[in-house]
Amino acid sequence: MKVDPATQARLLELAELDGELDRVRHRRENLPEQQVLDERAAALRSAQDALVQAQMLASDLDREVKRREREIETVRARADRDRKLMESGSVSAKQLTDLEHEIGTLQKRQQTLEDDLLELMEQREAVGINERKSGEAVAAAEQEVAEARAAVESAQAELARTEEKCEAERAKLREELPAQLVERYDRVRQARGRGAGLLRARRCGACQLELDRVALSKV
Repeated sequence: MKVDPATQARLLELAELDGELDRVRHRRENLPEQQVLDERAAALRSAQDALVQAQMLASDLDREVKRREREIETVRARADRDRKLMESGSVSAKQLTDLEHEIGTLQKRQQTLEDDLLELMEQREAVGINERKSGEAVAAAEQEVAEARAAVESAQAELARTEEKCEAERAKLREELPAQLVERYDRVRQARGRGAGLLRARRCGACQLELDRVALSKV
């Protein structure tokens, strides 16, 4: 099919537009910005998991601290009651001996509980520091995700503008070119991936085949 040079040039423009649209679609499916967003979203999930773990541990320790405090108060109250009985003078010598023994046992128990409480409070302080740092890590990760999401949206918007511009120019060109030529172009593009290309050193830029002299004479 003989085509004048001006029409050939317009056909090459169409091929370039189709190529650009293919590149736009490929970039949309393989956005580097999306990869960054995915990585940062994964980092955010990890930071959130760490924060939840720290919060759960802090809650467990808070319960243990309160339990120890209640136990200490119970032991202290019983020891105080025993002392009042001893001071009242209303108990026998045997009861007095028993009360003294019980008070000694209670004092040891109270000391053990207070040591446990001190250790729990130290653990709670360390966990509180970790909880605060985990919260800060989550906040930082959320900011990074927001920035990455904005970058994705910006890239997608730019691609959409490019696609819209190319589609409009492509539609205009297809209307202006001969219908038979456009139909043939579409067939070649479907088969080869590119409907038209420049001829350089006997090699077709569309199909990448090298033309012989007979074929060249028909071009």
